[in-house]
Amino acid sequence: MTRPSVLYVCVHNAGRSQMAAAYTRALSDGAVEVRSAGSAPADSINPAVHAAMLEEGIDLAAERPKLLTTDAVQASDVVITMGCGDACPIFPGKRYEDWQLDDPAGQGVEAVRPIRDEIKGRVTALLASLDVPVREAAR
Repeated sequence: MTRPSVLYVCVHNAGRSQMAAAYTRALSDGAVEVRSAGSAPADSINPAVHAAMLEEGIDLAAERPKLLTTDAVQASDVVITMGCGDACPIFPGKRYEDWQLDDPAGQGVEAVRPIRDEIKGRVTALLASLDVPVREAAR
């Protein structure tokens, strides 16, 4: 059996998609191949997102925003978009979901926490739909 692969896409790949990717890695305990990318990547991870994820025991310090490529979409079973609009290429046979989430750009950690928590819940549901066991804690 092969591992399912998930690609998370948002515009800057500095907040929402990074949080979702980090939760997927942590909660699936490596059972899912994870990618994240942006249609117009930022230079670095949003500092408030980094701080909010540290509160969960997940350090994004080594992560860097990446440019969305056609290859990344083709290599993924599931593509989750988060406000990237028409920038994400569509390929037959892929599962697509669009998660409507507030953008953490320019927000403080207090505003990022509810976004983070919603993403964690959505990732947990996604993993269940992929029949991937979820670890109890992300730490």
